[in-house]
Amino acid sequence: MPAKGKHRRTKIRSFTRGIIAASTGGAALALPLMGAATAQAAPAAQPAAVAAPAAAEKSITYSVVAGDSLSKIAAAHSVDGGWKQLYKDNRKAVGDDPSLIHPGLKLTIGATPEAKEKAAPKKADRAVEADRADRSEKKTTLAAKPAAATKKAAAAAKPAYADNLDGWIKESLDIMAQHGIPGTYEGIHRNIMRESSGNPLAINNWDINAINGTPSKGLLQVIQPTFDAYHVPGTSYDLYDPVANITAACNYAADRYGSIDNVNGPY
Repeated sequence: MPAKGKHRRTKIRSFTRGIIAASTGGAALALPLMGAATAQAAPAAQPAAVAAPAAAEKSITYSVVAGDSLSKIAAAHSVDGGWKQLYKDNRKAVGDDPSLIHPGLKLTIGATPEAKEKAAPKKADRAVEADRADRSEKKTTLAAKPAAATKKAAAAAKPAYADNLDGWIKESLDIMAQHGIPGTYEGIHRNIMRESSGNPLAINNWDINAINGTPSKGLLQVIQPTFDAYHVPGTSYDLYDPVANITAACNYAADRYGSIDNVNGPY
């Protein structure tokens, strides 16, 4: 029994010394007395202290100088994600073309998580814009080529017509076909030979139209008011022009008789 009591007192005395040491000697003296569990808890406080500066990290404002580029700035400041991330964080300030930055432009390096989150939905749009910027020069260079090629092809596709009665009739027929005006080569030729004998400068100064001050003129002897009313777009406004005269006369004949082919006398 006495031995048992002595053991109890010794334990209490030892515990008391541990408390005193802890209160006077600080946390470093308490570590051996508190055992393994206490020794493991102490280092856990250190990562928390290290993590604090990262949480408090703030963005900085950088002023662009001559010779800068987003790539150069991103590399100098170790931007995570490179120039593309820097462009994302400064999309509003930089504009649509990431290659166009100027001295004095203010850039934010190290955007806040909220800013990055807001910019995320536009990732696809910015990728498209960046791609367009990369190809803009090529598009500009190639833009003129199709137009020039189209113009050249159109010129090559246009048939060559002889500058005579045969060529005039054939050119008129092609224009008539484009505008849905009926008529045949035979019908046009027959009426031309009756009206003017194939002379594009023929003029009638003796019939009723001439007496009224509007003589019939040209291959198909058309008066000016009729020519003006039935003129076909794409042809000359000169009544004596062979193709314009034939096409307008055939347009008039189609309206009044159904076709120039149905005309077999004065019309």
